[in-house]
Amino acid sequence: MKLSDFDYELPQELIAQHPRQTRGQSRLMVINRSDGSIRVGTFNDILTYLQPGDALVLNDTKVFPARLRARKSSTGAAIELLLLNEVKPGEWEALVRPGRRVEVGTRLSLIGARQADTVEVAADCGKTKILRFYVEDVRRLCWRIGEIPLPPYIKRRTEPADHARYQTVFAKRVGAAAAPTAGLHFTTELLKELRDRDVQLEYVTLHIGLGTFQPLEYEEVEKNMLHQEAYALTEKTASRLNEARKRKKKIVAVGTTTLRLLETVVNENCLFEPKNGFSDIFIYPGHTCRSADALVTNFHLPRSSLLLLVSAFAGRDLILRAYKRAIQERFLFYSYGDAMLIL
Repeated sequence: MKLSDFDYELPQELIAQHPRQTRGQSRLMVINRSDGSIRVGTFNDILTYLQPGDALVLNDTKVFPARLRARKSSTGAAIELLLLNEVKPGEWEALVRPGRRVEVGTRLSLIGARQADTVEVAADCGKTKILRFYVEDVRRLCWRIGEIPLPPYIKRRTEPADHARYQTVFAKRVGAAAAPTAGLHFTTELLKELRDRDVQLEYVTLHIGLGTFQPLEYEEVEKNMLHQEAYALTEKTASRLNEARKRKKKIVAVGTTTLRLLETVVNENCLFEPKNGFSDIFIYPGHTCRSADALVTNFHLPRSSLLLLVSAFAGRDLILRAYKRAIQERFLFYSYGDAMLIL
């Protein structure tokens, strides 16, 4: 299978650079796998497609303000740090830009922090570096001076509004480097309306890493591997999802990250097993999705693992036809863009 078979041309002006003025104003494209139909509407139309007892599964991960700005203590040169994960207390793996200017032993001063709060490059791991922080609490520091790490295709600096709009309204468990963007369309009012209609709202956790933005390396799809991401499905949630399945109610995954988690924990009998750990599941055409009956998702980059995933779920031809229609209808794409519901 060739990666070039999952390419398409997207006008740059359709890449959303900001969220819509009000959360929930997104447009919604509904594609039906059984008859190939495509409908266009607004996101609140999702109420039409969910019935009492259906389970809507949402990823409650919360984006960490992991982007820090610094200067080299020796020269004052500007450096950008993007924290990925804590290796041990006080030491973090990070992306450093421009990395070639920052050697092991380099000391950095953090912009916005106290003069005594400094960072030292402790090790070079190739694409990433290990940073040693001389601060009392790195996480508290990030919440005070850090920025939300917007995706690379958003060509602007982080703005104050992003700290709210690049989080879902149900975000709870801190640990993501990127938002589960299909969840950004849901408002507290819409979630209440769904509950009032007896739609089951279920929460799972998968902490999205920056690898979600990394391009696939090989033209031959099967040669590629995905990064690992931490996930958790509780016993109570697994039990409720299994009950919904036994009652023949729909299980609707909100986002590719939710679907990846569910596909990780579903067994050969199409039932869910409570687990936590790390998943590097790579879903592409040929994979049979057993965990969900429908998927809410955004519009994804060409040649990306996310486009491969939705193609596995709905079929390549139908997805590319839907994307062509979305471009004609001037839908907005990617993280701050519009939504798709695949039935």
